[in-house]
Amino acid sequence: MQTLDFELDGDYIELNQLLKLAGVVDSGASGKHRVAEGRVRVDGETELRKTCKIRAGQVVETGDWRIRVVAAS
Repeated sequence: MQTLDFELDGDYIELNQLLKLAGVVDSGASGKHRVAEGRVRVDGETELRKTCKIRAGQVVETGDWRIRVVAAS
């Protein structure tokens, strides 16, 4: 599994946008589709809300990717 740290600039990022900006999917629409299929986990739980607010300290997993969301320094 590939792990990457995503630096969050702000209070939160929507899940589908995180997947896009992290480079896991090609577009926000692809991110929405992956979430709708139940292929994304947030903090170990399957997440079906496409625009779920992801905050610093959370971990998102999908396929072979683990994204750790960290606060901007």
